[in-house]
Amino acid sequence: MEPAESEMSIIPNGKGHDLAEDMCVPVKTMLEEEQNGTHKSRFDDPEGAMAESEEFLPNSEGKKPTRFTDFEGKTSFGMSVFNLGNAIMGSGILGLAYAMANTGILLFLFLLTAVALLSLYSIHLLLKSSGIVGMRAYEQLGFRAFGLPGKLAAGIAITLQNIGAMSSYLYIVKSEFPLVIQAFLKAEPSATEWYLNGNYLVVMVSIMVILPLAFMKQLGYLGYTSGFSLSCMVFFLSAVIYKKFQIPCPFEEYTANATAAHMLSNISLVDHSHSYHNGLVEDDAHCGPRLFTMNSQTAYTIPILAFAFVCHPEVLPIYTELRNPTQKRMQHVSNLSILIMYTIYFLAALFGYLTFYGNVEPELLHTYSRIDPYDTLILCVRLAVLTAVTLTVPIVLFPVRRAIQLMLFPTCAFSWIRHIAIAVILLTLINMLVIFAPNILGIFGFIGATSAPCLIFIFPAVFYIRIVPNDKEPMNSTPKIVAACFAVLGVLFMTMSLSFIIIDWTTGSSNAGGGH
Repeated sequence: MEPAESEMSIIPNGKGHDLAEDMCVPVKTMLEEEQNGTHKSRFDDPEGAMAESEEFLPNSEGKKPTRFTDFEGKTSFGMSVFNLGNAIMGSGILGLAYAMANTGILLFLFLLTAVALLSLYSIHLLLKSSGIVGMRAYEQLGFRAFGLPGKLAAGIAITLQNIGAMSSYLYIVKSEFPLVIQAFLKAEPSATEWYLNGNYLVVMVSIMVILPLAFMKQLGYLGYTSGFSLSCMVFFLSAVIYKKFQIPCPFEEYTANATAAHMLSNISLVDHSHSYHNGLVEDDAHCGPRLFTMNSQTAYTIPILAFAFVCHPEVLPIYTELRNPTQKRMQHVSNLSILIMYTIYFLAALFGYLTFYGNVEPELLHTYSRIDPYDTLILCVRLAVLTAVTLTVPIVLFPVRRAIQLMLFPTCAFSWIRHIAIAVILLTLINMLVIFAPNILGIFGFIGATSAPCLIFIFPAVFYIRIVPNDKEPMNSTPKIVAACFAVLGVLFMTMSLSFIIIDWTTGSSNAGGGH
């Protein structure tokens, strides 16, 4: 390397990076190097270099390129767990109790375990593929496997999936934040103050909270906000467990308390085995858990659970910024993150279900509001959930911005102007979608049914099959056969999800719970 090149490859903070990060270079040269696996650079992890180097393809000089050498990760193991856990966690946690009500406890536990293990296997495929070619982005793996079409397919899927996720988070802010403020202020439902308008509130939250965090250059800096976001969900879980022992079953709705109090006060004999529910008398025989349940809503459980574990676009960026980024170390990060979220998901679903049983709604917090919309603890929980989903938006925005840059500016240097402009444009478009779309649930369902199966099942499997050389793992080897079956499972999952969405659109009975 010439001295000039050596000086250009070092930035002020001491992190080595490619020359392409200092200037725009010819696209053909960079893409050929990427596709042929001949790009060379240094690696700053001497302990993991030997173990990882065995997975790399030899270059034309007989040497083996190294992993992620254009960036020296500084993020600790714990912060990486927080970031990935925050990427996994989403609004889907509010619909898991409803999913359990439509499957039963044991069937839900089986499906939750299966989806978690499949997600771990999918991450394993991504990490192994990235280790072989030394690439640190989903889109780059797509390019290495299928050229430009693979890169565009991965970029488009990530963009659609994460825009849908961010829109769902901000839609929760738009719909729930005004109700929380109204409840805290004891305002009338007909109040029209500006601070009770969801459109104003979602814009304010985007500008004051999300946008500054989205300006961060690296995901590692968001580890603290991710940890706080996860603590909010732990608070949510604690409140759900506590309320299980405070709310009797069958429960009496708040409106029934208000309208029928006088009537009930004049009744001298009350049958305690019944409850006034939606103007009807409900027998407490419905207040018992079911281990297995099959109904028309059971089929929606798998999409709900799958979307709740979508984190794959964030895996490689977090891997890149991990200190001492070996495949084994990142796999440990993934295992711990998914284990934590698996535990939170199951406990939230279990205690939410055991509180309301068959009366639980697709959005769990709405069920608590039916009992007492001014309950202080539940209001704090709703505020914590709003905080959690708000702090998740910047984490989800990073892969979208990266996908856009790799598709439109693949060889250009890092630019703060472009970095900030993409974030502003993305948040502006998402805010417009949330504000002006009267009902975006159908859009989210379609995006989730197409992009999520691609990112979780199909792309990791087919990229792995194409990237791993046949002389190392032939097509008839067990790992590639399993990966092929995994891709077929993703196609079946996509077909099933699209079928149910089309049926819902044609019948007008879309009742499924929230996605990721």
